[in-house]
Amino acid sequence: MKHEEERFVDKTQWGRGPWDNEPDRLAYEDRLTGLPCLIVRNEHTGILCGYVGVPKDHPYFEKDYTEVDVEVHGGLTYSKHCNGARICHKVEPNKDDNVWWFGFDCGHPGDRMPAVTGEHYRSLGLEALGGETYRTIGYVKSEIRKLAKQIWSHTGNPTE
Repeated sequence: MKHEEERFVDKTQWGRGPWDNEPDRLAYEDRLTGLPCLIVRNEHTGILCGYVGVPKDHPYFEKDYTEVDVEVHGGLTYSKHCNGARICHKVEPNKDDNVWWFGFDCGHPGDRMPAVTGEHYRSLGLEALGGETYRTIGYVKSEIRKLAKQIWSHTGNPTE
């Protein structure tokens, strides 16, 4: 899997912040487990979401995220096959691209949503979610690493 970065979100109305120099989509392979990983920015809120894919021979393949016991920021909130360009990956020729994605988001109480401010928070009913801590690419990568290790440990190949 190739390391890929994309920028597609207009951040000019958000004010300055760490998001200015971050990509909006990052695809890579976890070095320790070999699992495909993604970071994708939500275009409406500006938050980052992290994803780890499992191959079809993994015991979690096609399981709902509510059935998987792992610890990650805010808990798992997503599980599906590729859904188009954003939550999907490109693989090397002759490699299987059939993976099941597990994901989490950084839009929980205490998390800052850079695209959502003031009146917009209230109009969306998000007053309780407004937070001060923006979860950066570095933070999401560390949570993905933690998630990938937990998922990989359920293959019978635990990592140290």
